[in-house]
Amino acid sequence: MLRHSDGDTAHPMLALARVVLLGVLLSTSSAAAETILPHFLSEVPAGDLVPGADAYGAVLPDAPVAPVTKAGETIAWAFVTSDFVSTTGYSGKPIHTLVAVDKDARVAGLKLVKHSEPIVLIGIPEAKMAAVVAGYVGLDLVAEAKSGGTAHELDIISGATVTVMVIDDSIVRAGLKVARALGLGGLTPNAAPVGPTFELNPDANAAADWTTLEGDGTLRRLSLDVGQVNAAFAALGDERAIARALTEPPGTTFIEMQTALVSHASIGRAILGDGEAANLTTWLQPGEHALVVVGRGIYSYKGSGYVRGGIFDRIVLIQDDVSVRFRDKMHKRLGSVVADGTPEFTETDLFKIPADVGFDPTKPFRLQLLVHREVGPIEKVFTTFDLGYQLPQGYLRAVAAPPVSEAAGAVADVTDQAESAAHQALWKRIWADKQVEIAITVAMLAVLTLVFFFQSIATRNARAFFWFRMGFLTFTLFFLGWYANAQLSVVNLMALFGALVSGFSWQAFLLDPLTFILWFSIAVALLFWGRGAYCGWLCPFGALQEITNRIARGLRVPQWTLPWGLHERLWPIKYMIFLGLFGVSLMSIEQAERFAEVEPFKTAIVLKFVRTWPFVAYALALLAAGLFVERFYCRYLCPLGAALAIPARMRMFDWLKRYKECGNPCQSCANQCPVQAIHPTGEINPNECVNCLHCQVLYQSKTICPVVIKKMKRRETVAASRDVSGHPNHPNTQPAE
Repeated sequence: MLRHSDGDTAHPMLALARVVLLGVLLSTSSAAAETILPHFLSEVPAGDLVPGADAYGAVLPDAPVAPVTKAGETIAWAFVTSDFVSTTGYSGKPIHTLVAVDKDARVAGLKLVKHSEPIVLIGIPEAKMAAVVAGYVGLDLVAEAKSGGTAHELDIISGATVTVMVIDDSIVRAGLKVARALGLGGLTPNAAPVGPTFELNPDANAAADWTTLEGDGTLRRLSLDVGQVNAAFAALGDERAIARALTEPPGTTFIEMQTALVSHASIGRAILGDGEAANLTTWLQPGEHALVVVGRGIYSYKGSGYVRGGIFDRIVLIQDDVSVRFRDKMHKRLGSVVADGTPEFTETDLFKIPADVGFDPTKPFRLQLLVHREVGPIEKVFTTFDLGYQLPQGYLRAVAAPPVSEAAGAVADVTDQAESAAHQALWKRIWADKQVEIAITVAMLAVLTLVFFFQSIATRNARAFFWFRMGFLTFTLFFLGWYANAQLSVVNLMALFGALVSGFSWQAFLLDPLTFILWFSIAVALLFWGRGAYCGWLCPFGALQEITNRIARGLRVPQWTLPWGLHERLWPIKYMIFLGLFGVSLMSIEQAERFAEVEPFKTAIVLKFVRTWPFVAYALALLAAGLFVERFYCRYLCPLGAALAIPARMRMFDWLKRYKECGNPCQSCANQCPVQAIHPTGEINPNECVNCLHCQVLYQSKTICPVVIKKMKRRETVAASRDVSGHPNHPNTQPAE
């Protein structure tokens, strides 16, 4: 059960809390003996971290924090984020950021000192990442603590969304831990680590009438009139907002909003009734909680934005460093409430609080109401009001605190659980923010699956299939590639292997939803169709090569067909490149990621050719070669294609249909295969086939395939013979006039 510590804990216990908190902060990512702070302090001069500083002091004995000094005086405290919180990025390895926080709990300086993020190592210019990190200088951690980590705006770099979100999350959470532990800016350690002393009391009974529920604090209210709201906007000093003051009488109810924690069984029955309270227990999963929120007045706490975006942007739950932004899937509309004497409300809703956000129902929290005022065609000014809530003492019961000797272990367990929940919340937040992209990607995969399963029907009309394929590849290039940056890379495979060796974690790979979905689909496709499902249809750079080659054909650029002997000997190059990269990755994943620049994907797709000239020239050279030799890079150089081709022979089915005449004597498919994956003897090499299905178009062609033409002539001969032998419309059987 969820518990919290009594706010009146004696000073010795508070002192113990500080000691224990400092002692177990390391447990979230590494043991104290493994702290990496000293290593980075030796690499980054104090003056480079904090302007004006001249030295670092000794690392504290009970936490990986070091003073930053100027003329012997401590002006800030330095730490590495990964010593306090999980900073695992998409590479599966930590992103280390050296941060300094001053006595007012403001970020005084920071440096991104080490990471293994592929896109940052070989894609994003260093200046861009430096600018993003530098933007956190001056971040007020006291404001972040009050807002639940939402007081600042996140500056996202295109192509590095996951990396930036992990860095942002780690700076805020690690900074708050250090500031609380050291008492910076007036922040103090959360009392909970001392040992739980209160928990929800399931035997408590709630009153049956609304007036009593309001009086004893079970229900809490925020009431604002028009005059108060106008005064709040006037206090902002924005003349545009003042000029657009509400014109209703000052005493008009702007909003009256009330809330209660109905996941407590007794409160739920009193306010919702037995039936709805029973439904609530099935709606909530273990560890989840729910609020009832009711309101009336000229302002809605829901608004209409959630209908379009799925997010209730006018209210947010805040508790200590936790903030919960409600989404449509966390909402349930109520018809009414049943408590006796309930006033008339225009809005009545339930909101779910997920189990993994770190919410404690026994501790105070607040609902923050965002009120906006339009000051221009597309501009708004905002102010906020708080509805505070504390579950009355009658709904709690005391629990004996564990022995002091067990305090550190208890704190470590709680901290580990909180850290795991925070990391889980991060990847869930990313998935929630990309719902549209996920839906489109899943739809693309569904369409492609239908095409593969019903390939005979799909390829029956050569012209229609050609334009379908060109349209699909164009969408792959523009959506998966240039818009969503979902270009897979051999670097992903090396990161996966590194994770399997060093300790696999699903959460690291869930940080990029589209990449995760594509890799999962590839794993399935390899069993059914081989590597071609990705290489031939879902690879943005492959799509770019094929589209540019089709344009070149339209401009009558000559097409070169390499002699089979030379072509067959060029195949192994991509396998040698992959094995070389894999071997280097065993010694240094960072070095392997740099050598993986043999892939032009980052330049051409992720960064859209906005890069230094050698990288752009290399990518353009490969595309130029592809104008004459279709998919030149895919055929001979792609290490990702090689990696996927190795298990391609494991596929369970041979979907591509062939005639016994294929290869002997007919060479039509072999001559027209876009990547020359068909041997002169007629066999299709699954390691090289990209499943473009052109051979299946030819398989049914009535003008190209000799077997089909022969069958058609045979049918015509049979039909003609039937006509001669007795068809009533044949000229030889017409009656004489």
